[in-house]
Amino acid sequence: MARTYKGFHLHIGIFGRRNVGKSSLLNAITKQQVSIVSDYAGTTTDPVEKPMELLPLGPVLFIDTAGIDDVGALGELRVQKTRQVFDRTDLGVLVSEASTWGEFEELILSELKSRDLPILVVFNKIDLAEPAVDVTGRLSVMKIPFVRTNAASGAGILDFRQCLLDSAPSDFIDNPVILADLVKPGALAVLVVPIDKEAPKGRLITPQVQSIRDLLDNDSYCLVVKERELRRALETLKEPPGLVVTDSQAFLKVAADTPLDVPLTSFSILFSRFKGDLATQVEGTLAVDRLRAGDRVLVAEACTHHPIGEDIGRVKIPRWLTQYIGGKLEFVTVQGHDFPDDLSPYKLVIHCGACMYNRREMLNRILRCRKANVPITNYGLVIAYSLGIFERALGPFPAALELYQSRARSGQ
Repeated sequence: MARTYKGFHLHIGIFGRRNVGKSSLLNAITKQQVSIVSDYAGTTTDPVEKPMELLPLGPVLFIDTAGIDDVGALGELRVQKTRQVFDRTDLGVLVSEASTWGEFEELILSELKSRDLPILVVFNKIDLAEPAVDVTGRLSVMKIPFVRTNAASGAGILDFRQCLLDSAPSDFIDNPVILADLVKPGALAVLVVPIDKEAPKGRLITPQVQSIRDLLDNDSYCLVVKERELRRALETLKEPPGLVVTDSQAFLKVAADTPLDVPLTSFSILFSRFKGDLATQVEGTLAVDRLRAGDRVLVAEACTHHPIGEDIGRVKIPRWLTQYIGGKLEFVTVQGHDFPDDLSPYKLVIHCGACMYNRREMLNRILRCRKANVPITNYGLVIAYSLGIFERALGPFPAALELYQSRARSGQ
């Protein structure tokens, strides 16, 4: 289970006050001592993650959070970490002691509802008291399922498990494909994988591996080559491939070596659709033309890594954009789950393909940008645009291409 990419897990966030039994509940459902359990409030400090196989759903990721009512300076830091979990939650579990329901629970419930998340309420410690009838009645009216548990003894855990299965969002069950809808069964896709300083030693990066698996699941053929061998590889084929996919950094060479009648895009653009909202990010790309020297641009990376000399987010994209607009921009980089609360200082957000995120977290980031009226694009889209091959890179996606062309015609 630990080898299944986190982005493919259903993310289940467990929220509630301190010492209501969140950690005990997680330990009970996983049947492992994942979180430290103590009678002292605030034992859980940072979010604790536990991947597991929850049949018949498949891989899920439980995230046990610190109490949202924590106090003091250290407590505020814990609460801030907990709030970040909201952004990557697919299914929210609100845990309350059976005898306690008040302002904190209402605030958490309101936050989960504002994000249009499926919600499950767990009344824990039923050995001490039953939940108030007016509270359960109101939850029933709102059609929010609830269960009664005693995590310490295991009572109600099977009901909790069933409720998790029943509450799973449909978009997790009906997970979109990466590129299988672009390549028919029995057809060939050529994947261009540069092996340079940024390529991890002895393995491929996540988008490449997931794309290969998606093609295999679709009964499609897959040919993997380096950019230097692409032209020769295409010449040896009896029939042209159904699609060529490249690392965005090799866009120019791959575009030059790929016949115009062969659809071409990049892994990053595929993941803009797979993990987020391609249409919104295509629109966001047009903001590049409104950038002026001195503007601040936010570059967001889903994973944390030590940058190298030719890092794509810190070096290559800034270089290409600077050349495109003819002036120096100010670039700010964030990594992992860090993302500014205030986006107003930025004229554009450029996000990676988000291969390590679940789709919910990426959609939340896109939504936050839209609320702040700050355009958002992604690595592959902004690279293709700044290099002058944007329309070709959108060729496999007719709706996105038409959106761009209509915006370009109207001057937006």
